[in-house]
Amino acid sequence: MTTQDLFQFIFAGLTSGAIYALIALGFCVVHNTMGIVNFTQVDFVSLGGMLLYSALFSAGLAMPIALLGAVFGVTLVAMLVERIGIRPARSNDPVVLIFLTIGLSIVLRGLMALVWGKNRMAVPSLTGDEPLRLFGAAIMPQTLWILALTSLTIIVLVWFYRKTSLGLAMRAVATNPRAASVVGLPLGRIRMLTFGLAGALGGLAGILVTPITTLSHDVGVLLGLKGFAAAILGGFGSLPGAIIGGLGLGLLESLSAGYISSAYKDVCAFVVLLLVLFVRPKGLMGK
Repeated sequence: MTTQDLFQFIFAGLTSGAIYALIALGFCVVHNTMGIVNFTQVDFVSLGGMLLYSALFSAGLAMPIALLGAVFGVTLVAMLVERIGIRPARSNDPVVLIFLTIGLSIVLRGLMALVWGKNRMAVPSLTGDEPLRLFGAAIMPQTLWILALTSLTIIVLVWFYRKTSLGLAMRAVATNPRAASVVGLPLGRIRMLTFGLAGALGGLAGILVTPITTLSHDVGVLLGLKGFAAAILGGFGSLPGAIIGGLGLGLLESLSAGYISSAYKDVCAFVVLLLVLFVRPKGLMGK
């Protein structure tokens, strides 16, 4: 293995890790506000790619408009999932609500199969397919878009939570829902908007990863589970932990595939995940 190969594996790992980090952030924002694991997050990833496909080939929109429209569409669907599927539940038991999200995930996957079918589809990259050279490694333009848009999303998310009134309200509800309710914060609306934020993060992940993978109604399941693992690795509920966990998991997969075997990349990544949790049961950044 040469230094060029090492950089190739690192860039591949960062690409996968950025996608895992976006999905993990979606899991964390819902968990912090509602105290549940939202398994519909995996379907928001698939839906983002599906809506991008329809916007490009059915509506004939340009790529920038199609991208924004797909993210907005997933956000609306996520808000409807909370308003129609989660809020009417008569139980506030987190276990019941988690199983409810599993059922809603199955429903969403079935609806996507009905609308778009079960055949594999393809979506073009955001820009060209001519690879660039950096430190001897060949990097596709889509990789640069993934890294750039993920970095921008993280910056905007930090600003949103620290500087906007809605972000501060979400943090208040996550810290103490009862106190937030006492001072007049609308818990139902904030939780619905939190679901919308998680949907936007998952949809963006699906949009960015779709050009380098095949697209189908269930493509987000495996990606979503790895994003969930990344959230656990970083410390479930910790936003910095989700980023570190996603990037770490992506790098572990890529380096183990390059230096050991691609057949064992998932095994190596999850063995390290287990070892970390044996030492720090709440994850790297968990408290």
